[in-house]
Amino acid sequence: MQTESNRTSFHGVVAIDGPSGSGKSTVSKRLAVALGAGYLDTGAMYRAATWAVLDAGIDPGDAAAVAACVRSAPLAITTDPTAVSVRVGAVPVDAAIRGPEVTAAVSAVSSVPEVRAHLIAEQRRLIEASRHEHGIVVEGRDIGAVVAPEAELKVFLTADAGERARRRSAETSADVTATAADLHRRDTADSKVTKPLAAAEGAVTVDTTYDSIDDVVQHLLGLVPGADRVEAP
Repeated sequence: MQTESNRTSFHGVVAIDGPSGSGKSTVSKRLAVALGAGYLDTGAMYRAATWAVLDAGIDPGDAAAVAACVRSAPLAITTDPTAVSVRVGAVPVDAAIRGPEVTAAVSAVSSVPEVRAHLIAEQRRLIEASRHEHGIVVEGRDIGAVVAPEAELKVFLTADAGERARRRSAETSADVTATAADLHRRDTADSKVTKPLAAAEGAVTVDTTYDSIDDVVQHLLGLVPGADRVEAP
């Protein structure tokens, strides 16, 4: 995965947390590419689990049935930042997990304790498989506090609520006001089981409201051990 232009001495974990629309996915992938590291989108795993639940015709509010479905679902996700893909069995679900049905149900599915325990264990397995080989950038919610509390660098990305809604509506071609309401709903629902609006202990908080992606990535590169001389791609 590494090339001579982005080879670093970093071998470890960068944990990136933050609310929806703060730039987590774009920044994390770009940072991983710059480091020649792996990349893990934990949110996509919860979305894939939700897709599996809906595809099976299970009520997202039926915690026992949801947990059983997710435990048996053959979820697979790549850790290459240049070729991200998610599958449930042989079915590629990259587009489907970003649709409105999954978005509306993912908070309910991810709030089931058995689901979180199952997926966190899988996330930790994927992290351990990459951290000593070429390092890994992991993004989501509660990464620095729960999934990878021993990460070499913890980052909390944030942005003004209006800017977060504008960014997300631009991605989905949705109305900004409706998007803002949906983000607020998701943050409220997720706050029952995670702390999406709070930085983990020891995390560096970076406000992305007025900075470009290039600026944010370059700033983070300066914080990653062994990556101070790497330029953002």
